[in-house]
Amino acid sequence: MSDTILVTGASGSLGGAVIRHLIDSEGVAPGRIIAVTRDASKLGALAEKGVTVRAGDFDDDASLAAAFAGAKTVLIVSTDAVGQPGTRLRQHRAAVSAALEAGASRIGYTSMFSPGPGNPVLFAPDHHGTEEAIRASGIPYSIFRNGWYMENLSMSLPATVASGQWFTSAGQGRTSHVQRDDLARAIAAGLAKPPADSATYTLSGPEAFTNAEIAAMAAEVLGKPIAVVDLTDEQLAEGMAAAGVPAPVVPLLVSFDAATRSGVLGTVTGDVESLTGRKPIALRAWMEANKAAIGG
Repeated sequence: MSDTILVTGASGSLGGAVIRHLIDSEGVAPGRIIAVTRDASKLGALAEKGVTVRAGDFDDDASLAAAFAGAKTVLIVSTDAVGQPGTRLRQHRAAVSAALEAGASRIGYTSMFSPGPGNPVLFAPDHHGTEEAIRASGIPYSIFRNGWYMENLSMSLPATVASGQWFTSAGQGRTSHVQRDDLARAIAAGLAKPPADSATYTLSGPEAFTNAEIAAMAAEVLGKPIAVVDLTDEQLAEGMAAAGVPAPVVPLLVSFDAATRSGVLGTVTGDVESLTGRKPIALRAWMEANKAAIGG
């Protein structure tokens, strides 16, 4: 298994899509792929295709060591422990150590735009610390700084469409939303055809829009009016609390708008197309294809 590609979070949406594109888009033989998740019983369909399926828990060093054994390229898909300060970074560092112990020749990691100091997103330090740990390992790396998922709009827009109002503190800041499947395709390409040295990719959508522009676009696609209500961060937090948003979640959601306002989420690059040979889907096209999901 000298040329194996291991993907963590294989039962999740992004990890599963990366594996699918490794096989379908990049022609990687299933026998070269190791799929890792906490509960390996969830990966039966991959096992039937010939993918090696292993259980690995980011909170159990011994299980990670066993899961990573023999892997040459390791993709660490960032965990979902965003509401537990310190947990996510500890988990990621454990995965980097396991890759080092396994003798991996490359580490891949799913990061975010501009994760360094100055990024208002509350979990940005987790990504920054993980990137630092990967660089410190001395192993060549491929860091994929993923843009904001278009699918995030499926969680926020339905309530906005239903009320006809979008409360935001993002101001004139822009977001270059990108479809998760386009990210997965790009990551798979980067893993299947790695550069000779280390590389950092910034994976964005083809264009960045303000929330007002996104609201207008959604209104046109759905045929329903949406008014944007500009607030301060403090007003937005108060409104969320009054609407029943759990207290620990409010600061995180507000930090997203603060990051948008600061310009952190508006970067546009051609890295997706460079890796895959095809342009990522445009936001309006995605909306039109997902009307039901966004409130249509």
